[in-house]
Amino acid sequence: MNQMIHPVLRSLALPALDSPKWQSSFAAFAFGVKSALSSILALVLFGTFIGVGAFAHDTGFTLGWAVATTVLVWAGPAQIILISTSHAGATLLESALAVTISAIRLLPMVVSVLPMLRTPQTKMRQLALPAHLVAVTVWVESFRLLPHVPRERRIAFVNGLGGGLVFLSCAATVLGYGLAASLPPILSAGILALTPLTFLLSTARNAHKLVDKLALALGLALYPLVQLLHTGVDIMICGLTAGTIAYGVHRLRGRA
Repeated sequence: MNQMIHPVLRSLALPALDSPKWQSSFAAFAFGVKSALSSILALVLFGTFIGVGAFAHDTGFTLGWAVATTVLVWAGPAQIILISTSHAGATLLESALAVTISAIRLLPMVVSVLPMLRTPQTKMRQLALPAHLVAVTVWVESFRLLPHVPRERRIAFVNGLGGGLVFLSCAATVLGYGLAASLPPILSAGILALTPLTFLLSTARNAHKLVDKLALALGLALYPLVQLLHTGVDIMICGLTAGTIAYGVHRLRGRA
C-alpha cells in the first residue's frame, strides 16, 4: 500500500488531500514551514544568503538593514543591486528604480502561482502576502507541492512555505554578515552563483511535458549565440525566442 503513495507525499509526509489534518489553516501553515525546511533548495538558499550577508558587511551596510532587505526585498539579485547602488552613492529613488526593474522578472511567477491559490471566496487582501513571498524558490516548490494541498488551504500553506524560507534566509544573512571578515571574496561570489544554477536544475526537474523540456533545451542552446549580439537583454531575448518556438511546436502537435 505504501508503494502507491505519491513520491511527494512520501518524501515530505504531506497528508492526502482528503485527510482531516488539512482542516486547520494553522496545520497547513505548519506543513508549509516543514516543506520549506526539508527542501533541498533550502540548503542552496541558505548558502546564497550567506553570500548576501557577507556582501552587505563588506559594503558597509548595517546588520539590521541587511536583514530588512531579506524580508522586504526577498530576492538575492535585487538585494545585491540595492546594496551595491547604495554603496556607490545612488539616491534612494535610483536604487528603488533599479530594484523594481530587477523584480519585474518575478511578475510572471506571481501571475502563474496566484490562480492556484484562489477560491471563489478568496479576497484580494489574502493574496498580498503570498504574492510577496513568490520568488524563484517558492515558485518552483509551489508547482511541485500545491497539487497535493487542498485548494482552500493553499494560501496558508504558501505562507508557511515562504515564511519558512524567509526565516532561514534571515538566519543565513546574519551568519554571512558575521563570517564576512574571514570569508574569501571569491567564495562569496561563488555562493551567489548557486541561485541561477539551482533555478536551472529545479526547472529541469519539474519539466515533465515536451513543451517545457523543449523550451529549456532551446534556451540553453540559443543563449551562447544570442550573447554574441551584446544587446544587454540577452536572457530576455533568448527566453522569449525559445519559449515562442516551444509553444508553436506544442500547438502544431496538438492539431496533428
